[in-house]
Amino acid sequence: MTTTAQPRVPTGASRTEGPALSASGLRARRAAERRRSGAVVVLMAPFFALLITIFLIPVGTAVYLSFFSDDQPGLGFGAERTVFVGLRSYAAVLTDPTFLGGLGTVSLYCLIYLPLMVVGALVLALLLDSGAVRLRAFAQLGLFLPHAVPGIIAALIWLYLYTPGISPVIDLFARADITIDFLGIHTVVPSIVNIALWSNLGYNMVVFYAALQAVPREVIEASVVDGAGPVRTALQVKTPLVRASIVMVAIFTLIWALQLFTEPMLLSQSSPMISSRFSPSMYIYDAAFTRNNYGLAAAASVVLLMCTIALSYGVTRFTSRADAEEAR
Repeated sequence: MTTTAQPRVPTGASRTEGPALSASGLRARRAAERRRSGAVVVLMAPFFALLITIFLIPVGTAVYLSFFSDDQPGLGFGAERTVFVGLRSYAAVLTDPTFLGGLGTVSLYCLIYLPLMVVGALVLALLLDSGAVRLRAFAQLGLFLPHAVPGIIAALIWLYLYTPGISPVIDLFARADITIDFLGIHTVVPSIVNIALWSNLGYNMVVFYAALQAVPREVIEASVVDGAGPVRTALQVKTPLVRASIVMVAIFTLIWALQLFTEPMLLSQSSPMISSRFSPSMYIYDAAFTRNNYGLAAAASVVLLMCTIALSYGVTRFTSRADAEEAR
């Protein structure tokens, strides 16, 4: 019987080369991890700098100011001083009927504006994506152009169209024996909704259209082969595939709507139906710059922020739960 000699590894090499290789590999891995961590820090630093500067510091300042108020002792004849008042400003805000009325007005505004914005922008995007609209590029540009107009200019344009005596729209209705007051008690909120839709519908349409362009064409072709018509394809195939964009647009539109300020502030010059505290943002502006009560304005700002966060979280949780149930 023959045996084959196995090559022998030198004892010194077996004891030194293995640990040396593992140690060098470990050092290289750690260096790669440090470089990766450094790249993450460098890339995320601008975001956190903006987050701290633009959001956290103002919010912290507002929370701090909400616990203080300017007081004049001695029946108002003493020197003004800043005193700690605790939750008194929050109690004043939450029991003020004008602030609660502003919240109700904004809630009504959101109930009208949010569905019209999301559904309208999605329908326009589906029409453009289906090819039913001719001269697609010009139609898309025409719908987006109003968004390029600054909000103040847009409000001034519509103020001209809403003002009796100078509005060609009201004169046209008058010739048909139709009397309409766009800034009346029952029409002022829809009139503001109309301005917001005119300004922002095209922008959200572009967002939905970009999302629809990412839908795989194979999926659409398969639905057509299965016998689905244009409407069924749009509602049952395309729309579910852009649900993430729908949720994003809904949340951003809700946040923007809760901050309603520019349109009613300008329209208040021509309508007695719009008071200086028509919306929570106008209430905050009036408290800070008309009544010089910065503690009250800060407390109202914090309350509005909490409402915005709660509603945004609620929309996110609702959509996440719906996605989970559908996945089951």
